[in-house]
Amino acid sequence: MTEIAIIGGGIGGLAAAAFLRRAGLRGTVYEQAGRLGEVGAGVVVAPNAARLLRSLGVLPVLEERAVPLEVGWEFRRWRDGRVLSAEDLATRCARLYGERTYAAHRADLLEAVSRAVPAEDVRLGKRCVGLDRAGLDRAGLDRAGLDRAGLDGADGERHLLRFDDGETATADVVIGADGIHSMVRAALTEPAPATYSGLCAFRALVPAGQAPAFARRPAQTLWLGPDHHLVHYPISAGRLVNLVAFAPAGGYTTESWSATATVEELLAEFDGWDGRLTGLIRAAGTPGRWALLDRAPLTWWSRGTVTLLGDAAHPMFPFFAQGAAQAIEDAAVLARCLAARPAEPAAALARYQELRIPRTTRLQEVSHARAHVNHLPDGPEQRARDASFTGVDPLAASAWIYAYEPEAEPAAG
Repeated sequence: MTEIAIIGGGIGGLAAAAFLRRAGLRGTVYEQAGRLGEVGAGVVVAPNAARLLRSLGVLPVLEERAVPLEVGWEFRRWRDGRVLSAEDLATRCARLYGERTYAAHRADLLEAVSRAVPAEDVRLGKRCVGLDRAGLDRAGLDRAGLDRAGLDGADGERHLLRFDDGETATADVVIGADGIHSMVRAALTEPAPATYSGLCAFRALVPAGQAPAFARRPAQTLWLGPDHHLVHYPISAGRLVNLVAFAPAGGYTTESWSATATVEELLAEFDGWDGRLTGLIRAAGTPGRWALLDRAPLTWWSRGTVTLLGDAAHPMFPFFAQGAAQAIEDAAVLARCLAARPAEPAAALARYQELRIPRTTRLQEVSHARAHVNHLPDGPEQRARDASFTGVDPLAASAWIYAYEPEAEPAAG
């Protein structure tokens, strides 16, 4: 049986293991942390992701902690909170796309996905520091400890994984699900430094008891204003309100989910905005802060029997709330492709990227463009944007995102 190594035990990596298992294949997840857990706070689980979670049998687990949204993409004007547009998720979402839309803590989503992966398929405390073809002379390794020439392996060739504790493992197929700073991506592609976007993000959690009533509603609300926007929705069975804000970065370039700011710094970015919103910010705990760095879409992300998945393959601005959903979709398609051609994993991985790259590239591009649209200064262009919301059915307009069915893709090409 083909041995499959998955580097990274986040949402995408565990989803890959779960879908592979459902397809009759086994993947071993190697996660550098000593326990499974997600950094960050809230995540929107749209119908395209919810359907796949149900197919794994884990959506009921998520529903125990997630908040089913009744209103989505509720755009509000920065100064007075006037509603510009909103999706009716309570009565139409499931009818159109087969599932509700949920807001959840990332840790709860990870926990749900992990229920579909046996514990023995996850190796914790295993930070992969090297990847090459088994038996290669290691003298040719570059500074990162990687042999790019060794990744062009054809079917039947095996890869050697090396970990920082000195242990090694071998695999026929390697899946890089190791996030935005992916070691596997660095092995596959030529170095391409991220570019400075000029934007940074803040995130914070507000206990529901300290949040204004409008923020506790089962709604995903976006406040739009000059050079800024802010998103909030309830998570953790309504016990917390997740808040994510976007603002000019100035000279801030730290791309780390562990970096922090102060409530005062976040408040200063939204000075003069509706008092209900600034009241919500004041109730927040210590905000996280990170720079949004820009990465161009890849034109390929598989080489031989090594491939990428999720943020390692297609990091995207979070403005369409599809990062986690696209990683789950990747996992479903990848498993189907490998199951369809078990004796030809290189061809299966080529088919996987052929199916996924056009869709993820489109989402990367529209998410990137949304930064300009959301941050228009008051004036003619802003008024035209606000007027364009009138008469548009935003839920139906998102059909290309929410109606996508990986099972409909011809996996064998």
